[in-house]
Amino acid sequence: MSIPTRPLGKTGVNVSALCLGGWHIGQPAIGDAEAERIMHAAIDAGVTFFDNAWDYHEGRSEEIMGNALSTGGRRQKVFLMTKNCGRDAEHSRQHLDDSLRRLKTDVIDLWQFHEINYDNDPEWIVERGALAHALEAQKAGKVRFIGFTGHKAPHILLKMLGTHNDWDTCQLPVNVCDYFYRSSIHDVIPELKKRNVAAIGMKSLGGGNLEAGGQIPGGGVATADECIRFALSQDIASLVVGIDSMKVLMQNVEIARSFRSMPKDESDALLARVKTVAGDGRFEPSKSTQLFDGPYHRRQHGFAG
Repeated sequence: MSIPTRPLGKTGVNVSALCLGGWHIGQPAIGDAEAERIMHAAIDAGVTFFDNAWDYHEGRSEEIMGNALSTGGRRQKVFLMTKNCGRDAEHSRQHLDDSLRRLKTDVIDLWQFHEINYDNDPEWIVERGALAHALEAQKAGKVRFIGFTGHKAPHILLKMLGTHNDWDTCQLPVNVCDYFYRSSIHDVIPELKKRNVAAIGMKSLGGGNLEAGGQIPGGGVATADECIRFALSQDIASLVVGIDSMKVLMQNVEIARSFRSMPKDESDALLARVKTVAGDGRFEPSKSTQLFDGPYHRRQHGFAG
């Protein structure tokens, strides 16, 4: 049994319901050889949507992924996404050139502006020329589709959505606690659907991967299986999951292969169970702290990296 695929908004592309997260796979503790083995196994299992970003482990994640995809025709089997950390045209150009080189490819399937987390990020993207450069790169064939990500607050994502009439994707938090706190599910995803912009879910466990327990399962709020099934039951094209071992890969693959949309009575019972602790953000620190903000973006805004 293969992993189901879903339409990626208006792009005309179908992607696997699970997306392999680039930050986790690039952790030095895994080792290059094991990381490549996990990625090869993911492709064989049907996880053919890969996530990355220019700043993950200072480029290490992209380099390892590029090596993994450079053999056996694997690049052609994968829908490859990476992210631009630049806020102006010059840095955007540099980041794209770096990503293409590290990933050993001539084209990025999806290039997203990374961590639109601060209220002035959308303004910078437009005023400093980063969006204009992304559109030029798309016209030149270096990237196929463009989008943006963010994990702080719905109003910032909606502000970014309004800067361009033809976004392809938006990557955002989707989890059982999000339902009650700075909610992507309530406030952003319906707007994305109106514009046929694909929603890509992340932080289904509140932060962290399945093996480590994640914020929500680790706090005893809901099981990892419930968290992932709930997220996949939302109106998203794919769910980015942290995979840093073969065990975690196989656990995620099994959940996706056996996935059936969560029945309303089960979903209602789960939400009722988490409601008492979800509303203050304690299990979603990526929204209320800088703990999950990348060092590059913290420095970009004048904070300690």
